[in-house]
Amino acid sequence: MPMKHLYRDYIKRALGFIISLVALVCLSPLLLVVTIWLHFANKGAGAFFVQERPGKDAKIFKIIKFKTMTDERDAEGNLLPDEDRLTRVGKFVRSTSIDELPQLINVLKGDMALIGPRPLLVRYLPLYSPEQARRHEVRPGITGWAQCHGRNTVSWEDKFKLDVWYVDHCTLMTDLKILFISIRKVLIHDGISQEGQATMKEFTGN
Repeated sequence: MPMKHLYRDYIKRALGFIISLVALVCLSPLLLVVTIWLHFANKGAGAFFVQERPGKDAKIFKIIKFKTMTDERDAEGNLLPDEDRLTRVGKFVRSTSIDELPQLINVLKGDMALIGPRPLLVRYLPLYSPEQARRHEVRPGITGWAQCHGRNTVSWEDKFKLDVWYVDHCTLMTDLKILFISIRKVLIHDGISQEGQATMKEFTGN
């Protein structure tokens, strides 16, 4: 078995499990404080966001994140735009990437890896080209190669190219490089959202 596949299919999973377990134990006081903080800031909407996402081989799992928005609606019962529901606390939690920390539980369960293509919405699955769909050949990650090149500011086309590049270059050295760049970007709050928007634009296909 090639060393790259040995790392991708076995060693990476074991390392991710150990690191996630240690991180959850060490970060538990912070996670508790943030949970209580968001519970009140989100006006009764809860502190956690759980949603179905496609993982490796497009198998559906439930991702866990900290909830950074309220569930406020307009007079017709429709959710307000993201930028109107994103709280001040939510902005801070998102800008520091603290909202991603509950996904360490997904890594423990084997749904995700620490590093890989970000798990997107289930409704995007039929919109991918065969090449774009290759992003599901590996477990999705908390951070990834695309996040190192703009996070939510890079176009969908470029994001998918970067995801597929990672699938073909998944090695320990690549993951260490992604980890280093991701930490740096979190510290400087780089690439959190697209200009004029609270989050990334919807993907509508090619």
